[in-house]
Amino acid sequence: MTANSEPPQSEQTRPGPIRIVATAEHTGQRVDRFIAEALGTLSRSRVKALIDESRLRSDSGPVTQPAEPVRAGGIYVLDLPPPMPATPQPQVIPFTILHEDEDLIVLDKPVGLVVHPAPGNPDGTLVNALLAHCGPGFTGIGAERRPGIVHRLDKDTSGVMVVAKTQLANDALTTAFATRDLDRTYVALCWGLPSPLAGEIEGAIGRDKRDRKRMALVQHGGKPALTRYRTLRAWQTSLAWLECRLATGRTHQIRVHLSATGHPIVGDPLYLRRVPAIASTIPAALRSRLLDFPRQALHAASLGFRHPRTGQTMSFQAPVPPDLAALLTEVDVNMSVR
Repeated sequence: MTANSEPPQSEQTRPGPIRIVATAEHTGQRVDRFIAEALGTLSRSRVKALIDESRLRSDSGPVTQPAEPVRAGGIYVLDLPPPMPATPQPQVIPFTILHEDEDLIVLDKPVGLVVHPAPGNPDGTLVNALLAHCGPGFTGIGAERRPGIVHRLDKDTSGVMVVAKTQLANDALTTAFATRDLDRTYVALCWGLPSPLAGEIEGAIGRDKRDRKRMALVQHGGKPALTRYRTLRAWQTSLAWLECRLATGRTHQIRVHLSATGHPIVGDPLYLRRVPAIASTIPAALRSRLLDFPRQALHAASLGFRHPRTGQTMSFQAPVPPDLAALLTEVDVNMSVR
């Protein structure tokens, strides 16, 4: 279909590839705006999200930037995923509760659990699990019966999370995260030994122009980010167990900052693209175990905040999960501690 003709409604909404041809009048427009206006059934923000998921291609290759200018005669193909249910459904999925009251739940998120339904993960998420846990009497946040997700952990990052059960808690916790009026501590196993052993990593973070699934340090258009770290243990100069505290909360912040300083997290599928040179100093069996570790060795160890109703200071800790604890034991057995 061409951008200046109205396609049938079924063609616009049916899952699968949708072909759109730009005309001369669209030259120079942002591609996200062009696609949204051409279809008429998707918002611009939805089109941007689909671009981030690598679902838009042109006749010259993948489209990675929502602001990319449209070319006259350019052929664009949008791979539209199946629609998601309007309301997430309860699903019984186990997770560990550290604290629960009428306003909030503090939990230890397990490895592999996605926090919120999204394309590619329409169900089987923490939100589905929380709906099942809270039961039919749960009033939730806003007009829909849903938990208040005030912050997130990546699918393969384990550890402490807090979720709001009431509007009061949702508003107060959202403000606390926005103003950084709380304390969050992560631990991570990284390649190499940072120098100095404790310090700050600062650098604006934005979308990687070459890979929309990744974030990167950017000179323009990013959001300021600051990570404070200290070395808890080190194995020679090959590996380090770090404590990281967030002064800001950007997407993939710790993963991006450590990778940018030459100390990527062990097992990180996005920010560890090649075998680190320092790996050659590690015994072969352990080196293979580290390189084959199936997820980023990152854990949200503690979370502290003021209770939104009582004002009481609360602090929670989650133990390192078994897979990461076993890896650390192997490192201890095979490497001498500095």
